[in-house]
Amino acid sequence: MRPQSCKAKGRRLQQEVRDAILATFPGITADDVRSTSMGAGGEDLLFSTHARLMFPFSLECKNVESLNIWKALEQAAGHGSRPPMVVFRRNNMPAHAALPFDLLLQLLLKAYFYDHP
Repeated sequence: MRPQSCKAKGRRLQQEVRDAILATFPGITADDVRSTSMGAGGEDLLFSTHARLMFPFSLECKNVESLNIWKALEQAAGHGSRPPMVVFRRNNMPAHAALPFDLLLQLLLKAYFYDHP
């Protein structure tokens, strides 16, 4: 696959993740979440301070057939002090997310107590 095609494939996932975040959080606008250019250093999506309150992760998107998840998590963790999250997908498969398990448990606990006050 040509490098240009690989970058386009990655860009599509970034934009899909951005669109999903915008659809999920009604208080966030397109100005609050921007997809970065391919090859740019840092996070794949840039968040405003307002958006960061609702989506507090350091995000790395990978649209590849073979993924070294440990390297991707390390890359996401290297973006800053926020918890790392990797959104990944391969051809003809839905996107998945990897994040620290203890953080997942905290989120589930908050969701449970939100639904069961």
